[in-house]
Amino acid sequence: MQFLSRYLPFVLAMALVVVASNILVQFPMQGQVGTLSLADILTWGAFTYPFSFLVTDLANRRYGPAVARRIVFVGFMTAVVCSIVIPPLLFRAGLIEFDTAAARLVRIACASGAAFLTAQLLDVTVFNWLRRQSWWRAPIFGTLVGSVFDTLVFFSIAFSAAFAFAGPNDAFALENAPLLGALPVETMRWLSWALGDLSVKLIIAVFALIPYRLIAARWSQPAPVQP
Repeated sequence: MQFLSRYLPFVLAMALVVVASNILVQFPMQGQVGTLSLADILTWGAFTYPFSFLVTDLANRRYGPAVARRIVFVGFMTAVVCSIVIPPLLFRAGLIEFDTAAARLVRIACASGAAFLTAQLLDVTVFNWLRRQSWWRAPIFGTLVGSVFDTLVFFSIAFSAAFAFAGPNDAFALENAPLLGALPVETMRWLSWALGDLSVKLIIAVFALIPYRLIAARWSQPAPVQP
C-alpha cells in the first residue's frame, strides 16, 4: 500500500499508456505518403507505446532504479493481461473486424510481456549508468536501446516462423510484400511492420526529451541511486 500511495502517479501513467497502446494497436493508421500506405506498416499504438519509456525514465530520475523496476513490473502485468483481454472485447463491440484465436492471443501476450520486460529493464539499466552525465544522455540512450530490443523481441516472438512453438503463425504476416509497402525489395510483412514501428519509436524518443526535461526540472532533489 505504501508503494502504491507514494508512486501512484507513475503506476497510473504506466497503466494508462499500456492500456491505450493495446487498444490503439488494433487500428491501422490511415494515410498516404507518396507511394507509401501508412496502414501497411503502422498502427496508432506505435505513437503511444514509446511514452512508457518516458514514464520509466521519470520514475528512475525521481526515485531511482529500484522503484523504476517496480513500475516496469506493473506495466508488464498490465501488458500481458491487456494483450489477452482487449482484442476479444473490441471484436465483440464491433470495433475491429477480425476475431483472434485464443492460441494466437497467448502468443501475442508472451511476445508483449517478454518485449516489455526486456526493453524496460534495459532502459532502467542504461539510464542508471548515464544518470550523472548530461541531463539528456540517460533518457535518450536508455530509450533508444530499449526501443530496439522491444521491437526485436516483440515482432520476432509474435510473428517469426522460428517461434511457432509459442503458438500458431499469422499467415498474412509471413507473406512476402514490398518492403515498407513501397520499396522494390520484397520481404515478410512483419519485417516492414517492425521497421515502421521502430522508426516511430525513435522519433518519439527525441520529442519525449521535452516533457522529460520540463517535468524533471521541477524536482529539486536528485534521485536516490539504489541498485
